[in-house]
Amino acid sequence: MVMQVSFSVAVAGASGYAGGEVLRLLLNHPDAEIGALTAHSSAGQRLGAHHPHLRPLAERVLQPTSAEVLAGHDVVVLALPHGASGDIAAALEDAGSDALVLDCGADHRLTDAAAWQQFYGSDHAGSWPYGLPELILADEGERQREKLRAARRVAVPGCNVTAVTLALQPGVATGLVDPADVVAVLAVGYSGAGKAAKPHLLAAEGLGSLAPYAVGGTHRHVPEIEQNLRAAGADTVRLSFTPVLAPVSRGILATVTAPLKAHVTAETVRAAWQQYYGDEPFVQLLPEGTWPTTAMVTGANTALVQVAVDERAGRVVAVCAIDNLVKGTAGAAVQSMNLALGLPETTGLTTVGVAP
Repeated sequence: MVMQVSFSVAVAGASGYAGGEVLRLLLNHPDAEIGALTAHSSAGQRLGAHHPHLRPLAERVLQPTSAEVLAGHDVVVLALPHGASGDIAAALEDAGSDALVLDCGADHRLTDAAAWQQFYGSDHAGSWPYGLPELILADEGERQREKLRAARRVAVPGCNVTAVTLALQPGVATGLVDPADVVAVLAVGYSGAGKAAKPHLLAAEGLGSLAPYAVGGTHRHVPEIEQNLRAAGADTVRLSFTPVLAPVSRGILATVTAPLKAHVTAETVRAAWQQYYGDEPFVQLLPEGTWPTTAMVTGANTALVQVAVDERAGRVVAVCAIDNLVKGTAGAAVQSMNLALGLPETTGLTTVGVAP
């Protein structure tokens, strides 16, 4: 039996979408006490000016993001732009903080420093335990959640990465698909692009339009997806990844295909996905014939998956829907936090979405 004890959580980058979603979830966590809220350019402003929906915290004033402000908490969530987390994490260590640090940015996700340099163009800050509890670790015969128990540093996955990984990894782990020819096309909600004021993110530009971006293997999530599929058992991964901005605020719908190995039946394929996801609290294989939609997962820490065999093409088609701000970011952080603190993994998280 786990004894639940309250703990304090500081959130850096609290004015952004990811930071706000972390706070929304923490407000429903029975053991979390919300401590310092920090920002950069928004420091000194009320949180309610940025997240008016977070009524219990609306009058809180955002403090500058520094190790001095964040230190002294039991948990620190870094919801910062890519490239900013490494310095703050190092400063926390220098300040003697023993907090559990959860990085919602990309700084500590990749294990390959050369891949980080290629896609991000800066020095690699190092790798932390990866915060996708459901990730299959083929060589060790377990899931990533075992690596998260009692961890003190956690790298929260990329949202697109989570959707593609959960869609396809059972086929990779069982050897039913060929990971040397993976094609992933994703419809992605605009909140995934953050709050920066850019012309192509304006409502006048985005409403009524679908827009591809980072085409041709340039998206920064490519090496992270490849890393996960290798962890699931792939020797060689070749990935064509194309995200498309869709005129919705939240959600990712990932359609992932790969060649099916010879003489594999649709029944065998479905059994493999059921084998890996049948006992997962937040990943669900839908009944045959029912396909995921982003509306099904809005506001929930749920990944809904469906899989089928395209016999004419000789390919598996796997579809995964997630809320990019919940299961794709903040929910993954809270789920990993629970594991690291010895709490039930599902504490403070829900599979119940919001509709319409």
